[in-house]
Amino acid sequence: MSMFSGLSAFPLTPLRDDALDEGAFVGLVGRLRDAGVDSITALGSTGSYPYLDRAERARVARLAVEHAAGTPVFVGVGDLRTSRVLHRIDDAEAAGASGLLLAAMSYQRLTDDDVFELFRTATEHTELPVILYDNPGTTHFSFSIELIARVAALPGVAAVKIPSVPADPAAAQERVDAVRGSIPAGVTIGVSGDASAANGLNAGCDAWNSVIAGTLPAPALEITRAAQEGRPADAVAASERLAPLWNLFTEFGGSIRVVAAIAEMLGLVGERSLPLPLQGLTAPQRARVAEVVRGLGLTA
Repeated sequence: MSMFSGLSAFPLTPLRDDALDEGAFVGLVGRLRDAGVDSITALGSTGSYPYLDRAERARVARLAVEHAAGTPVFVGVGDLRTSRVLHRIDDAEAAGASGLLLAAMSYQRLTDDDVFELFRTATEHTELPVILYDNPGTTHFSFSIELIARVAALPGVAAVKIPSVPADPAAAQERVDAVRGSIPAGVTIGVSGDASAANGLNAGCDAWNSVIAGTLPAPALEITRAAQEGRPADAVAASERLAPLWNLFTEFGGSIRVVAAIAEMLGLVGERSLPLPLQGLTAPQRARVAEVVRGLGLTA
C-alpha cells in the first residue's frame, strides 16, 4: 500500500505568546502516532504554515519527524515565492520528511502556467515525492482537471489532494473518476473537506487528508478503516454521526477555529493557540463547540 493512502492527519501548529509551543506540538504528534494514523502532514493549512517564518517551519518539520517515530511525515512547503518554496523543500529534506505538500499560494492572481512552472521547478529541485495540494479556500487558486493532469505528469508528483467532493454519491464518483482518468497510474488521490470524506473514500479516493484527525484521530480512523475494508455504509454512518461537528465547521466559517477550540478545550494546546490576527472563537461559540464535543463523546 502506498504511503500516500489511508488517513493523513493534519495537526495544528500551536502557538503560545506568539511563539511556537513545542511541547504542545510534540504532544499532538505523539497522539497521532499512538493512534495509528497512516501519515502525519505537518504545516498543512490546519498547521498555519503561511503565518510561520523559515526557522519556525524548519523546527516544526524536525519535531514532527522526530516524534512521529517512523510514521511517514509530509511537510507543507508552500509559499508566495518560488525561491522560498525551494528553501522550505531544503529544510523539509534536512528534517527527514517522507514527502512534500505543495500548494499554489496566491496574492496576485496566478495563471495555470505560473502554477505549472512552480511545480516543475519544485520537482526538479528534490527527489522527495510531492503532493499537489488543491485548497482554494485558503490559497485562492483552483486547479482545473487539465492543470491537475499537467502537474501530475511531472516526475516526482506522487499524489494529488482534491477539495470536498459532492454529497451525492453519484456526483462524487463522477468527480473522482474524472481526476483518476486525468493522472498517471500510480499517482494517488487524497480528499479533504472532512464532512464529505466518507463519500470521497467510497468513490475511490486513496487517502483522506483530514483536519479533525489532527486533534481527534479515533473517529477519523473509524471512517477511513470502514471505507478501506469495503464497508461503505459504515463509513457514511460514522461520518453522519459527526454531522453536528461538520455543521460547526460551516457555521463558524471553516474548520481551523473549531479544531483549535477543541484542542484547547481538551488541554492539548494552550489558550489562544492560533496565530494572530486569527482570534479564534468567541466564548459563546466555544460553549457550543464544547456542547457538541461532549454530546458526541469525543472528550477522550
